[in-house]
Amino acid sequence: MHDLTGKVALVTGAARGQGRSHATFLAESGADVIVLDICRQVATVPYPTSTAEDLDETIGLVEKYGQRAYRLECDVRDPSAVTEGVERAVRDLGRLDIAVLNAGVCEITAAESITPEQWNTVVGTNLSGAFFSAQAASKHIVDGGRGGSMVFIGSASTLTPVESMVHYIASKHGVVGVAKALAKELARHQIRVNVIHPTNCDTPMIQNSMIYDLFAPDVDQPTRHSVEPVFQTLAALDTPWVDPADISRAVLYLVGESGRFVTGTQLEVTAGYPLL
Repeated sequence: MHDLTGKVALVTGAARGQGRSHATFLAESGADVIVLDICRQVATVPYPTSTAEDLDETIGLVEKYGQRAYRLECDVRDPSAVTEGVERAVRDLGRLDIAVLNAGVCEITAAESITPEQWNTVVGTNLSGAFFSAQAASKHIVDGGRGGSMVFIGSASTLTPVESMVHYIASKHGVVGVAKALAKELARHQIRVNVIHPTNCDTPMIQNSMIYDLFAPDVDQPTRHSVEPVFQTLAALDTPWVDPADISRAVLYLVGESGRFVTGTQLEVTAGYPLL
């Protein structure tokens, strides 16, 4: 059901976290992978973002499964760089069948205090960057004439409000709209487009001091251990957060033969968040 032998996938935000997991699972299933990430600190993001060394590690994991990894260091907010990079990659790898639009950042600030730069960073990366990447990828999937699949990574925060994240939540609601519109537009080319909404996922986006301070404000220098009980209360199932692999298995379901007639949908991997 998940045999992707001979196919080529694009994964944005592939240097670590969910993106690295998606790239690895796709490679294990037989796909060559275009791994794209910015590989530098993103201004206004209060936690460390990806590095070139992170992307090197992802490439090593893809190659471990005997698959080709094509490295793209660019900012998804730059449509020219994304378009040119994807064109080079497809020229070298020969085709494109799958796109996983995963790149994203999170920043926590009360609505009244969000600066234009903070808004533009979050919305530009999570929404505009997702669209630019999908736009660049869809051209090549359409040209291939074989159909294909695109998966946007949304967020469980679209399912219930979260304070001090209006720019993040707006961006992820926008992703749903983009995905639904593309599902309609690309169906004539047998290209399926879906969204996965992860709950809190065990990646650097939540495992950092910004999040720890938010969830444990009364603890001096809170740690992962300090916030785990709080995160536990957000899920109906017995876990404080899901693993990137849990999201990657959902990606495989949607891009593989198992999801051949699934399009325009939102798949929730939330452990019951918001509480059932």
